[in-house]
Amino acid sequence: MELVERSNPWWFLPNWTDEDRTLVMWNGQKVRWMPSWLDSLSTQPYSLNFVYGPRQTGKTTGIKLLIKRLTEKGVAPQSVFYLDLDMVASLREFRDLMEYVVRQKRKQAVKTAYVFLDEVASVREWWKVFRFLVDRGDFMNDVVTVLGSSTLGLVKAPEMFPGRRGFGKNVEVLPVSFPELIRVNGLSVEEVVYRAELLHELWNRYLELGGFPKSLNGHPDAGQALVQSVVGEVYRAGKNPAVVQDILGSVITKMPSAMSYSSVAQELGISHTTVREYLELLSDTFIIGLAHFIAGGRKMPRKEKKIFFRDPFSLRTLASWAGVKPLESALVEGVVQEHLLRKFGEVYYFRNEFEVDVIAGGLKVEVKTGKPHRRYPKDVEVLSDMDVPRFLIRLGL
Repeated sequence: MELVERSNPWWFLPNWTDEDRTLVMWNGQKVRWMPSWLDSLSTQPYSLNFVYGPRQTGKTTGIKLLIKRLTEKGVAPQSVFYLDLDMVASLREFRDLMEYVVRQKRKQAVKTAYVFLDEVASVREWWKVFRFLVDRGDFMNDVVTVLGSSTLGLVKAPEMFPGRRGFGKNVEVLPVSFPELIRVNGLSVEEVVYRAELLHELWNRYLELGGFPKSLNGHPDAGQALVQSVVGEVYRAGKNPAVVQDILGSVITKMPSAMSYSSVAQELGISHTTVREYLELLSDTFIIGLAHFIAGGRKMPRKEKKIFFRDPFSLRTLASWAGVKPLESALVEGVVQEHLLRKFGEVYYFRNEFEVDVIAGGLKVEVKTGKPHRRYPKDVEVLSDMDVPRFLIRLGL
């Protein structure tokens, strides 16, 4: 098929990396790095890997770099298959593409194939076709990596393949963290920690640019690309971008305080169910995170929630799109919440006569952009503005 052949130039061109648009753009960037998540993928047959994370984080670039690495290590180019499924219109078309891959493997007498299915969640119920092919034995000696830009239709997909994963791994790809930002700029954490001026400069850069490759490289369309990716996910979910815009505007003006779905709904004149559905969509697409109330070790999901953005560039960009301006305290607190979420998998907050912004993994953290007005219990770590970057480095992400 022409679509597959166009997407796999290494089949025909010895110097394909000089012509591949994705790698040409990557080579032209001032700030570029070999994604560390590539080392988490299994390349041992049989493997079914799942890679998911927001758009614009470099998943496709990482896969192209992996293909380059594989072919340079002696893997036959004809045994590597890359399919971009973003434009595939139907399950029937997806099946035709996969059957073509199976035929090509047989034609080329490929012993072990490396198959990459990009943006597979664009095809509804794709897993039904692929599971059938796995059960038929068409990929029993291969390494298959499935990629998607949201948890919708993908993060639960491993549950559809019980006993069919082999050595496969689940890998989450997110914008770079603050410690990672230091490393991708060619610096070591050790040298930055003891240079206050450099640490302050990098911290301010992170609060401004976040961890997306385009924003870190100063691309003029970085913000537009992010908004378009969010709007695209909203349309795919059958939702209205204008409603998302309104909800984001309401939420951002309330951050970093805890809020209820009802308070947002009343302000906008919509139902709290609508607010919940849209915020769940934004959570599923890695735009926002939720911190639930916890007391005495008991989680209380029905109480007010703290909502935070999972990258500072996302917050700034989507606030501008919604016509509001975020508080600096929300920006800084959100970075702490996100880093603790990555470290421990869940984050919470607590409030009575005093408030603890973030509780995770045995840590209790209060973020204060100004001087604390009260004394906190000894087990609460109170962070000022300049304490935060050193705290994030200590987390070891």
